[in-house]
Amino acid sequence: MNDESMGASTGSPQEPGIQSESKEVALKIEVVVLPVSDVDRAREFYLALGWTQDVDLRIADDYRIVEFTPPGSPTSVIFGTGVTDAQPGSGRGHQLVTRDIDEARQALIAGGATVSEIFHDETGVFRHAGTAARIPGHAPNRQSYGSWVSFEDPDGNSWLVQEVTERIPGRIVQTRYDSVAELAAALRAAAIAHGVHEAHLGHEDAAWPEWYAEYMVRSAAGQELPD
Repeated sequence: MNDESMGASTGSPQEPGIQSESKEVALKIEVVVLPVSDVDRAREFYLALGWTQDVDLRIADDYRIVEFTPPGSPTSVIFGTGVTDAQPGSGRGHQLVTRDIDEARQALIAGGATVSEIFHDETGVFRHAGTAARIPGHAPNRQSYGSWVSFEDPDGNSWLVQEVTERIPGRIVQTRYDSVAELAAALRAAAIAHGVHEAHLGHEDAAWPEWYAEYMVRSAAGQELPD
């Protein structure tokens, strides 16, 4: 279970961030396959949301691959012809995360999606299947991991968006910048913060590359920043 499934703590046999002793092999989720009935209709829907179309490969009459990537996501979605035998619209619970649920909801609506009102689960932990146990409004105290919206694509494949403003301790995240301007802004912020850091040290920081790296990774993940 990763930290997206966390909310208010109810106790667990394993503390967050603890890894097994088995050899670690990097395995990253690369693609989620969506079952759709009308490839062109699905393509227009995700294009209108502002997702990046990576490919549209028409390999044969019965084999077409369309790939989209949500803004800021390391994982993509694929749909098309001949790529899954699942029933169109049967995809459930695909999850996105955002740092501002209100902003994300408005962006989805502007892109043409029909989006639920903001809700939180009555338990404060993750969310129930379907619409069960939904409480209208943001999570109490705008708790990280607690606020959600949902929407569906034209076939009925369901999506949820979760607000994550601060990650649980020990969570390892992939840091990604989607443009030169975004990376430049992150570097400028790190430079300003590092200037304050060196002022506190009273001398130049020879380990500035490591400090920049930690600052930028933690900032992108919404974690506590280094001093």
